[in-house]
Amino acid sequence: MTLLKLPSATAPARPAVKARSRRGRGRADRKPRVLIAATALFFALLYLPIGVVALFSFNSKKSLTVFGGFSLRWYRAFVHDDVLISSLGTSLRISLVAMAGSVVLGVALALGLVRCRTRLGSLAGLVMLVPLITPEIVTGVASMLLFKGLGVDLSTGTVMLAEITFSISYVTVILRSRVAALNPEVEEAAMDLGATRWQAVRLVTLPALLPAVLASAVLIFALVFDDFVLAYFTTGVDPQPLSVRIYSAIRFGVQPTINAVGTLMLVGSICLIALALFIPRLFGRRGGLDILSGE
Repeated sequence: MTLLKLPSATAPARPAVKARSRRGRGRADRKPRVLIAATALFFALLYLPIGVVALFSFNSKKSLTVFGGFSLRWYRAFVHDDVLISSLGTSLRISLVAMAGSVVLGVALALGLVRCRTRLGSLAGLVMLVPLITPEIVTGVASMLLFKGLGVDLSTGTVMLAEITFSISYVTVILRSRVAALNPEVEEAAMDLGATRWQAVRLVTLPALLPAVLASAVLIFALVFDDFVLAYFTTGVDPQPLSVRIYSAIRFGVQPTINAVGTLMLVGSICLIALALFIPRLFGRRGGLDILSGE
């Protein structure tokens, strides 16, 4: 007997299932309009005031509300303002000293934390992270009270010391992961060939850390140059860093020159941060350092 094969009752439903799945994926792929609007509003509130400051820095009129045309009038006024130029030089000196001091101490601290396997090393690693989570205003007030308690007059030197202390943690966090990724056998091989511990660190370890060191140095320079809170609590009367000088000036009214100074600081900070991100990629393309990290 030949059995007739009846069509399955569920066969016609397959195209419908596929159609529903396509519609479901289509709804999932659609970006919610509320999220798009919220994202656009966030970026508008964040960057629109900065854009207005940059725009009015080129204003030909002495106005903060009416744009009269493009001009470099306020940039020329900034260049010829001896007080602002002096503050700019002070900020550059503070940034350079803080960068050098924090990098040297941060490299040593990163090497010590990675190489130390005791409980004391773990505790020191936790203590090192405290400045990163402490509000900067607390650090600024604490630094000011410390200098006052020691009888030290607030000056450019106190700002440098405070900025170095605050920046060490950033350098250590950046370098610690790089030190942990290095292959210790290469350093041991250098000592087997006659190098001392210091020579092995100087000739093997430090060149491998160079990209991370340069990136952290550029980042610290940008952070210290733009810092206001810590500089405000630890600076003296004169000379003042540029950020503190700007704050002192706007208390008596915002001048168009301040817009030009703020725009220049913004452009400089963006360039430095971009350089800090580009340096590791530049060294990575050149190659030659992967063997030191065991890759």
